[in-house]
Amino acid sequence: MKLTVVGCSGSFPSAESACSSYLVEADGFRLLLDMGNGALGELQRHCGLYDLDAIFLSHLHADHCIDMLAYFVARYYRHDGGRCAPLPVYGPEGTEHRLTTAYADTPSASSMSEVFDFHTVKPSTFEIGPFTVHTERVAHPVEAYGIRIEHAGKVLAYSGDTGVTPALDELARDADLFLCEAAFTHGKESIPDLHLNGREAGETAARAGARRLVLTHIPPWTDPQVNLADARAVYEGPVELAAPRLSYDI
Repeated sequence: MKLTVVGCSGSFPSAESACSSYLVEADGFRLLLDMGNGALGELQRHCGLYDLDAIFLSHLHADHCIDMLAYFVARYYRHDGGRCAPLPVYGPEGTEHRLTTAYADTPSASSMSEVFDFHTVKPSTFEIGPFTVHTERVAHPVEAYGIRIEHAGKVLAYSGDTGVTPALDELARDADLFLCEAAFTHGKESIPDLHLNGREAGETAARAGARRLVLTHIPPWTDPQVNLADARAVYEGPVELAAPRLSYDI
């Protein structure tokens, strides 16, 4: 598998990065994890506008899904060969309604489903293209899912947005790469079931036996170097910060 960071800023885009979006590729198949603010523009540096094969939305907060509205425009009003065929989109219950409501004036109540083939995510194991994926609900104020992606004996785990939860430990169990949010700062913010800090991300990776930890979803107002140091203090494996355009071979 190849993982490319499209955007990694938490809550709102920074001057350097779009919000959460990550491209996972294997065997010519392209799966996008989340499409937050600014992600669609940056995505086009890494693949063609119509070259995605599926999208997974971890949850329906704007910084993880709002550029789906712009992508709807690109697919619905395509000018070089007619409207796009429906693209598989995996998301929490109500994803189609949420996007349709956010767009506000789609041509009809069913227009989103003309270019997106919506699938409701629940805790389960299923196939997306060449990937075997396992999803678990994580600890966030809205329905949110982390995902474990397996291919050719390798494992990528992605936390989505979450507080500390045993479900995340299981998703990241023995993962070759654990892409984990670290929005909060240890000793500063302490709100249960919302976000992790760098120390909690490191502790989760250690408990899970993950082989590599990449911290992501760090908001512009949070010092990433503090979170990096906090994770390294409790996790002995390699730790780094996600950054736009970084790629990892898994």
